[in-house]
Amino acid sequence: MFDWFNADSALWVLFSSGFLSATLLPGASEASLIAALKLDSFSMWTVIAVATLGNTLGGITNYWLGLLLPDKTSSQKHGHKAIKWLKKYGYWTLLFSWLPVIGDPLCLAAGWLRMKFWPCIILIGIGKAARYLLLSLAVNGIL
Repeated sequence: MFDWFNADSALWVLFSSGFLSATLLPGASEASLIAALKLDSFSMWTVIAVATLGNTLGGITNYWLGLLLPDKTSSQKHGHKAIKWLKKYGYWTLLFSWLPVIGDPLCLAAGWLRMKFWPCIILIGIGKAARYLLLSLAVNGIL
């Protein structure tokens, strides 16, 4: 069943699933991460870096999509839980951009709210890296 997932393609599959998982499209980055770790062909740090890069670029894509949405006045930017969190807790909310269901809208809302690009990227990346690090440590029996 997983003949296509081997040492030659594992990092590309991991990057792609990480990217897709961070967009509004379905993806299985955690499963790809575990499979890549179980191959024992790459260091844990390489696997974490590739997954984080793909997932962070997917989050950035959502941010840019948010920028494409028409800008509204500040009084009209309400209603969605992600927007409320971003308004209440600010940039720090983006550390939770890895969460299922709410994570993708957080990145989208950050773009729509015209939050500064670099702080968004850094916090999105840190949150996603922390998730993959914890999962990798658990898979390797360190946690």
